Amino acid sequence: MSEGSRGSSLAFGQVVIGPPGSGKTSYCHAMRDFLGRLGRSVAVVNLDPANEALPCPCALDIGELVTLPDVMASLGLGPNGGLLYCMEYLEANADWLRDRLQELRGHYFLFDCPGQVELYTHHEALKNVLAQLAKWNFRLAAVHLVDSHYCTDPGKFISVLCTSLSTMLHVELPHVNVLSKMDLIEQYGKLAFNLDYYTEVLDLSYLVDHLASDPFFRNFRRLNEKLVEVIEDYSLVSFVPLNIQDKQSMRQVMQAVDKANGYSFGDQEHHSLEVLMSAAVGADFHFSSTLAVQEKYVQSQDKAVEEEVMDL
Repeated sequence: MSEGSRGSSLAFGQVVIGPPGSGKTSYCHAMRDFLGRLGRSVAVVNLDPANEALPCPCALDIGELVTLPDVMASLGLGPNGGLLYCMEYLEANADWLRDRLQELRGHYFLFDCPGQVELYTHHEALKNVLAQLAKWNFRLAAVHLVDSHYCTDPGKFISVLCTSLSTMLHVELPHVNVLSKMDLIEQYGKLAFNLDYYTEVLDLSYLVDHLASDPFFRNFRRLNEKLVEVIEDYSLVSFVPLNIQDKQSMRQVMQAVDKANGYSFGDQEHHSLEVLMSAAVGADFHFSSTLAVQEKYVQSQDKAVEEEVMDL
């Protein structure tokens, strides 16, 4: 039996990636609960060998195969080198992953991945593991979480755009970029532009002009202009806002992912015409979701101004 024919039924899922602290593990467990209420059988797979304090039990944990502390202790590696070694070890032992996943066939999968950015921009190990999953009839979409506080700093936001673009090109999966922790964005400061400017990644020349007003970035205007040109030339990066406490927000992300990996049009569960259409016109729902978040953000800013006036 060939690898591609082993377990011929399709399996759908999400590969949850992003930098440390972006909320990957929290997202996985919130999405598991959300999808569970919709009737899906969900299995969370922890692929982060450094993630020792899991908030909930996982259906499969890479810690059964290799852990970062053991690698660091036995090979004398630091955290970064140890994590890369763990991913290479997982790639070399792909048969272990295949056999364990075979036991979970029939589930919708959420792969909770490590937070080291190099794994998604130029290192090959995790990319090769995901390619193996595709050969085993897994239909996956990458969900790239980015902390929404980067929107309040134009320099960091340009950096996030470059990282997101590099990740999309390297990982080679259908991709959904998500601005996480939207419920906390008002704590990070006032946005220079409306929220849809950041989610839709509109004309970035305004962002360069805004940066030029900062004495530190003024000398790097030419560099920022070239970075912005690269981002706009590809025209691939956009974001879905997410607040895991908000069911409507979770629904928007679910619809975007289901459209990306093809789950909406599969035979895994019955979908009414309304559900199919909601996935087909996902951009409209995305726009509505952004407006809703923007309205909450503006109301929060107005309230803060009113409180300042009252104090005076």
